[in-house]
Amino acid sequence: MKDPEKNLPRALIFGTIAVVAIYLLANVAYLGVMSVAEIGQSKLVAADVAFRLIGQPGVVLVAMTVMLSTLGTLNGSILTNPRVFFAMAADGLLFRKVAAVHPKYQTPYVAIALTAALGIIFVLLRTFEQLADTFVTAILPFYALGVASIFVFRKRGYNPPFRAPMYPVAPILFVLATLYLLVNALIDETSRWPTLAIFGIIILGIPVYYATVGRNREEGSGKRQASAVPTP
Repeated sequence: MKDPEKNLPRALIFGTIAVVAIYLLANVAYLGVMSVAEIGQSKLVAADVAFRLIGQPGVVLVAMTVMLSTLGTLNGSILTNPRVFFAMAADGLLFRKVAAVHPKYQTPYVAIALTAALGIIFVLLRTFEQLADTFVTAILPFYALGVASIFVFRKRGYNPPFRAPMYPVAPILFVLATLYLLVNALIDETSRWPTLAIFGIIILGIPVYYATVGRNREEGSGKRQASAVPTP
């Protein structure tokens, strides 16, 4: 990317605005064809609207659009998620084998295989609605932590080339909105126990980490510090 200090924020800002505009226009179109009550009872709003407008070909068109969108999302996930595992393993936060690189194709093939295996397991064990709720709930705390990290970096004197507008109002609002969603999921009786189960699995990762790679990492760090102490 040329001139990322300027172009990356522009891409993020204008891309987000475009997505919001498309979603708003789509909802205006839905409301122009179906009532609010009908939308509330429909499981596939876009397909139902297309069926009313042009019949069965509209349903096929919506299904093809969803399929293409899903393939695009899957492509992005395959490019990014395995490399998160790869980076974690390279930094000693995951098993070292996960950071292996294929000798011929130079790809993180173990991380890709791990991502694929986990995806297959989740798809076989859970429905689409359950998976959507599970992953949204599981990722929200990390979104909030990622945004909240800006306060820590600013306190340490971090001076990025792009200054976030409305700082610190925007990150505070984001963190509060995320907390609201999580608390609401705990208050709602239908989502309370699944949400607690997801939080339990996330927290379980802490003792598992320290019982496996974390212990080895701390031992290695202790040995390096001991070797760095000058002998009398």
